[in-house]
Amino acid sequence: MDTGSITAGKLLHVGVLLYPNFELLDVFGPLEMFATLGHSRARIHMIAGNKGPVASAMAGDGPLGPCVIAEHDYAGAPALDILLVPGGFGTVPALGDAALLAFIRDRAATTPILASVCTGSALLAKAGVLDGRRATSNKQFFDLARSQSDRVEWVEAARWVDAGNVVTSSGVSAGMDMALALIERLYGAATADQ
Repeated sequence: MDTGSITAGKLLHVGVLLYPNFELLDVFGPLEMFATLGHSRARIHMIAGNKGPVASAMAGDGPLGPCVIAEHDYAGAPALDILLVPGGFGTVPALGDAALLAFIRDRAATTPILASVCTGSALLAKAGVLDGRRATSNKQFFDLARSQSDRVEWVEAARWVDAGNVVTSSGVSAGMDMALALIERLYGAATADQ
């Protein structure tokens, strides 16, 4: 997929793939960076297997923990410029979610940039979209990511790895750095600095 199809004058559509027990900071750290572009330049889309609330890792077993509302299910998700895949404690069960992995594979063919934070790269690897590429993941759970594919060039000593149309980052704060690097790539250093 050509990342040159994203231009500064075009509205940027950023989709976030939610699944039960995703990490809040993996989502909202990078989204804060994209949101600073303003509504005239960026739209955020929350996507999950089903529309409605998706419990974060901080929700625990109770009904009062933080949930995020998925506006779109897989079939109804709009065309995207960036698909962000977070990590979190829910990554392990999500690795067995055939529909989630199929959504990642399908969107890899049409989305100019796939991005992951933390163990989200394990999901990208399991879906096969990191094969033949350089990638990174959370250092504490690196073996989880590495175990999903031996066809990925895993880079342990990196905050983020930019492999063109796939960009992976380490833990939570590295996701914000990765988002700013993408903003710099798409809109220039002055916009990223701002």
